[in-house]
Amino acid sequence: MIQDQKLGIIYTASAYILWGILPIYWKLIQQIPAFEILAHRIIWSFIFMGFIVWVSRKKQPFLEQLRSIVKNKKQLIGITLASIAISINWVTYIWAVNTNHVIEASLGYYINPLVSILLGMIVLKETFSKAQWLAFALAGCGVSYMTIHFGSVPWIALFLALSFGSYGLLKKLVPLNAMYGLTIETMMVTPIALLYLFSQQSGEWANVEWVSVTSLLVFGAGIVTAIPLLLFSAGAKRIPLSMVGFLQYFAPTIMLIIGVFLYDEPFTQVHAISFTLIWAGLAVYTVTRMKRLKKYEQKTA
Repeated sequence: MIQDQKLGIIYTASAYILWGILPIYWKLIQQIPAFEILAHRIIWSFIFMGFIVWVSRKKQPFLEQLRSIVKNKKQLIGITLASIAISINWVTYIWAVNTNHVIEASLGYYINPLVSILLGMIVLKETFSKAQWLAFALAGCGVSYMTIHFGSVPWIALFLALSFGSYGLLKKLVPLNAMYGLTIETMMVTPIALLYLFSQQSGEWANVEWVSVTSLLVFGAGIVTAIPLLLFSAGAKRIPLSMVGFLQYFAPTIMLIIGVFLYDEPFTQVHAISFTLIWAGLAVYTVTRMKRLKKYEQKTA
């Protein structure tokens, strides 16, 4: 049991660390427009996940799951919307990184858990505790402070948080395991990605040699997308949800460090105050959730 939990921590932490260092990967191909990178990320993710399904001999259960979704209108709409939401999130993230907005992208993933709470309240009619209201208010103050002092809304951060929060909500409404989920989601939008690439024959990608470091990195977009998700899937089921909640902050923290120290993005006093307010909100949220989960685990033990 202890060994299993150790493996769970290693797998889950590895997933979040890989997500955290992804900006470095996208920077290496920043000469390719974000939408072209997105198209390749979708296509090669689908190919890679199809290969994983085939190698793991899960073809039959995968096809059964696919048939079930196609027959169920609600699930089909849900998975289609999830595909669109994650595609929007991916392209926003890639564009943010490649236009020197890594810090704002990290802000988006700090805000995301609190956005998920808000969506849960609005859509699933979940109730807020006083602590959750406080967490949301602190994060709201952080975003508002940044907006007032910079004179503009941090749209990138909010867009990333809302798109990923919506994706999480849709995944909750249409539950699938990680392997089947990513395969079906990328399959849904692969035809659009192919059409887009064919329409961009005169774009930057057309000038890239097929056998080059750039092309290999573009083709590898599917692998760097799938591997963290598979690690997360393998790890999250071995450890308590409270531990997953704690580890999820690895990714935006690494992104913030990369943005400040590797890419020399400005981190001003306004950033420091705004992030501190958001971190305070996250601390309140995390402690409250861990207490609730501990009580639940004690009751079910």
